[in-house]
Amino acid sequence: MGTVSKALNLLGYFNHGRLEIGLSDLTRLSGMNKATVYRLMTELQAVGFVEQVDGARSYRLGPQVLRLAALREASVPILSASRRVLRELSEETGETTHLSLLQGDQLASLSHAYAPQHATKVMMEDAEVLTFHGTASGLAVLGFADDSFVAAILDGPLEARTPQTQTDPAAIRRLIDAARRTGMAQSVGGFEAEVHSHAVPIFGPDRAVLGALAVAAPSSRMTDTQKQAIPRALRAAGLALTQRIGGVCPPDFPPMPLP
Repeated sequence: MGTVSKALNLLGYFNHGRLEIGLSDLTRLSGMNKATVYRLMTELQAVGFVEQVDGARSYRLGPQVLRLAALREASVPILSASRRVLRELSEETGETTHLSLLQGDQLASLSHAYAPQHATKVMMEDAEVLTFHGTASGLAVLGFADDSFVAAILDGPLEARTPQTQTDPAAIRRLIDAARRTGMAQSVGGFEAEVHSHAVPIFGPDRAVLGALAVAAPSSRMTDTQKQAIPRALRAAGLALTQRIGGVCPPDFPPMPLP
């Protein structure tokens, strides 16, 4: 891994639960030695990607991250375009909806919406890193990602977050193939116990997969009616979001089934 990759990987440890991270924690999380982490963070600080908190040895994301995020949103306004889609999909299905985006070799949750119908719901965290093999969103992305990207993910460590997480590469490939054939992926308890998720890929103007749109529900509420209603609503919402950001589905993307 090159110097740039190491530095950017350090930024990936920031999330809503870790808005500020000390040098010792960054060293522990990254597995690098403290001198290397300090040098990389000093370089990131010099160009505005991180800043120190009140002169202490803890860091938070810097203004350069906001500038790049604004430029990204201006060129591909997926965050603003997704808000209405997420809200309407959540109201229609009665469940939690969320959008995740590819960020290098990671998939991170970008935005979500909750349905008002139920007090018990699947809770989400923006900027949470999702596993590819253990989530419907990850499988939906892998279904339309380059073969080399899929191979790299399956060759890497496949963490079992729950007893239901599938970690056998051959079995995961079958799930990826199913997502490619149907245009949709499912995961039951693969990332969080007792959660049943459906997801569809989202595509950009170059027909490349950008991320995934998903509906997550408690497994106990996944009735036969919901198993039919959620995929139907999700497929329509996914296509609508792809179109709103100027995206185009690849030629081999399966058409929506007739009602």
